[in-house]
Amino acid sequence: MIEEISSNKMFGGVQKHFQHMSESVKCKMRFAIYLPKCADKNSPVPVLYWLSGLTCTDENFVQKAGAQRIAEALGIAIVCPDTSPRGNDVADDENQSYDLGLGAGFYINATEKPWSDHYKMYDYIVDELPKLIEDNFPVSNKKSISGHSMGGHGALTIALKNPDKYCSVSAFSPIANPVNCAWGQKAFNAYLGSDEQLWQQHDASILMEASNQHVPALVEQGLADNFLEEQLKPESLILAASNNNYPLLLNQHEGYDHSYFFIASFIESHLHFHAKHLGKS
Repeated sequence: MIEEISSNKMFGGVQKHFQHMSESVKCKMRFAIYLPKCADKNSPVPVLYWLSGLTCTDENFVQKAGAQRIAEALGIAIVCPDTSPRGNDVADDENQSYDLGLGAGFYINATEKPWSDHYKMYDYIVDELPKLIEDNFPVSNKKSISGHSMGGHGALTIALKNPDKYCSVSAFSPIANPVNCAWGQKAFNAYLGSDEQLWQQHDASILMEASNQHVPALVEQGLADNFLEEQLKPESLILAASNNNYPLLLNQHEGYDHSYFFIASFIESHLHFHAKHLGKS
C-alpha cells in the first residue's frame, strides 16, 4: 500500500510524492513520480528512473533539474526514489560522514552487518520499486534509468547488470570506477566487506568492458568538477567502452561543475535520448 504525501500540478501533468513500507529495505521509503497528462490506463507511458547522489533524497531532482516540462512534452513518467533506507532502526555511520550510511546507499545490496539489515537498495531499485510503480500508476513496463554521481554509478551498474530490463541508460558525473576511488572503496568495504572480487560486480567500468549485451549509454561530465580526478574517473569508462566497442557517448564540458546547475543545463538532451529508445520520439 502506498500513501500520498503531496500532489502538485505541473505543465498539465502532476508531480506527486508517496511513501510505502518496503519489503526490500524493511523500512518506510519515499519516492516521487511525475506523470504527464497523457498517462492513463488506456495509454500507459514509459518510465525514466532517476537515481540521485550522495546526501540527496527523492526531492533534489524534482526541485532542481527542471525536467518535468520536457517529460510532459515527450510523454514520459519520471520516478525518483530516495538514496538509502531511513529511520531510527536503520544503521548510519558512527562518524556521521556524508559518504556512508543514510543518504549513501550506493544502490547495492549490503552483505555486512549492520548494513545488511536494511541496505538492499539494489533489490529495491531493480525489482520492488518498478513493480510497485507498474501496479499503481498508468505506466508501461518499458523503462530507462539515469542518475547523478553516486546515482550515476547506480544507473550505469544496474543497467549493465540488467540489460534486458532497460531500454537506455544515462548519467551525469558518475562514479565510473568506484573500486579505484575513495568514495567507492569506503562504501564497498563497509557494505560488502574486503572481497574485492565482489566490489568489481558493482563497478561500471569493469562491467562495461565485460558486457556482451549492450544498453545505449549517454554520459555528461563537467571539466570544472571538483571530484573529477580523485573520485569520478571518466577516463576509465571511456577506455572500457573503447576496449569492448560499447555504444557509449561521453560528452565533456568546459566550465561545468558537479552541481544541479550542470544537470539542469543538459537534462533536456538526456530526456530526448531516452525518449528515442523508449519509442516516444
